[in-house]
Amino acid sequence: MKKYENLIPLGRLEEPEDDAGPATFLASRDANYVNGVLLNVDGGRLA
Repeated sequence: MKKYENLIPLGRLEEPEDDAGPATFLASRDANYVNGVLLNVDGGRLA
């Protein structure tokens, strides 16, 4: 898996905890006015 880490700007593979924050935000009332947005949780790979 080391060869894939070089493709990610953060330099590491995704952990399950990396999805928890964005998923919690989107499920919360804080995101009730958010729509039509693609939220990339990819370590900066598509940035």
